Amino acid sequence: MTILIPTPLRAYTGQKATVDVNAATVKDALARLTEAHPELKTHLFGSDGKLRSFVNVYKNDDDIRDLPEKENTSLSADDELSIIPSIAGGTPAIAEEALAEPQVAELPKLSNEEIARYSRHLILPEVGMEGQRKLKAAKVLCVGTGGLGAPLALYLTAAGVGTIGLVDFDVVDESNLQRQVIHSQATVGKLKVDSAELMLKGLNKNVNVVKHNTMLTSANALEIFKDYDVIADGTDNFQTRYLVNDACVLTGKPNAYGSIFRFEGQASVFATEAGPCYRCLYPEPPPPGLVPSCAEGGVLGILPGLVGVIQATEVIKLILGIGEPLIGRLLLVDSLGMTFRTLKLRKNPNCPACGTHEIQELIDYNQFCGIAAPTETGPLEVASHAAIAADLQEKDGIPQISVETLKSKRDAGKAIILDVREPHEAQISSIGATLIPVGELESRIGELKGHENDEVLLHCKSGARSQRAALILKQHGFTDVKNVSGGILAWADRIDSSMPKY
Repeated sequence: MTILIPTPLRAYTGQKATVDVNAATVKDALARLTEAHPELKTHLFGSDGKLRSFVNVYKNDDDIRDLPEKENTSLSADDELSIIPSIAGGTPAIAEEALAEPQVAELPKLSNEEIARYSRHLILPEVGMEGQRKLKAAKVLCVGTGGLGAPLALYLTAAGVGTIGLVDFDVVDESNLQRQVIHSQATVGKLKVDSAELMLKGLNKNVNVVKHNTMLTSANALEIFKDYDVIADGTDNFQTRYLVNDACVLTGKPNAYGSIFRFEGQASVFATEAGPCYRCLYPEPPPPGLVPSCAEGGVLGILPGLVGVIQATEVIKLILGIGEPLIGRLLLVDSLGMTFRTLKLRKNPNCPACGTHEIQELIDYNQFCGIAAPTETGPLEVASHAAIAADLQEKDGIPQISVETLKSKRDAGKAIILDVREPHEAQISSIGATLIPVGELESRIGELKGHENDEVLLHCKSGARSQRAALILKQHGFTDVKNVSGGILAWADRIDSSMPKY
């Protein structure tokens, strides 16, 4: 039988997308998989030997948690197992509830200009005049104006959604333009909500853009959400994703969800009365740094356009009450294979958010995800891979050093320096250190034999992966390991300004 390996885990299978094993049960298959690829084990199983809560396993299209025998479910040679780590059918009644105010009889009228603009919608019997007026009455909140939020907001605006809310307080950077098509060269340095408004108003002068130039937090989420009919989650970090989920459940707002990583994406509709929420799929977040973000692992620039448009489609279907939205289904997108798979999702009756309703108020999501709270204004997407602060002397028992210290030690030849980034990153910029990617470090630990008591300095792009690598070396008996705070980016900023940044 075949096990399908998702992109984030392929670094531990020699970049294999599939692994064939002979196994009688799911448990046996996973055991064979981790025997063949030992580095996978810590990513799939906890110290107690149980599957981690942020890793789901599907037999064909069924979550093994919903099958009677669970991990002991039998397998045949034709079965497929899918590993779905966190990346982090609707009915007209949903649209009627979402648009309860105003009532259908009070829907806004369309001007002659709008009738001409939306004529291709109006001649669709599933939309028609009434449907277009529903779109005009609708209020949709886009959480984030980045890779996913950009196509999402653009197509909702083009479709005639009357009010588009934007939550973000990042500024446009040139590196955003590879995928965030709502921004432009002319708006680099501007607030993203201001840049997005310019594009949306330029596309459709009738749209009402409401800008929330703020970080979404437990203190403001419920107040912001209450004015909208549908919430579209375009974030790339787990703390905001769980915050959006819980706020949607508490306010009764459907959540059009999307996530992306490298060449793969996911989409679903969560937090409806009939369907599951995000916590049903992933009860707990992964440990900080275990799952890389797009900033760390990269993303094909076209992919967020693909997934963002899927989110926009789901939003439109919810507003109009047509078709079968992705409620109770998880859509998996593989852009390299150009394949789309749909897996079944079931509402968990023990889910603390939508099942038992134990969650009655929003919590501290930074603490829940094990992430240090931001200490200053910064991007909405505060990622779990954030750089180690330059002024932090020690973290988890690992001394932190500056790039200036790294340079002096390198120039004096007094330490072993390891670069734990990927080979393709080293091609962009390098200081000439020995390259061992963090995902290969445990299997290549023998290459450092004899240096257990030497000073070893580790760097990556920003200081996060090298911190993980330092902890690995420490666990293997290395006594003098230090992490370079800020990584290669700090080196480019403070040591060699001619070095390219990425």
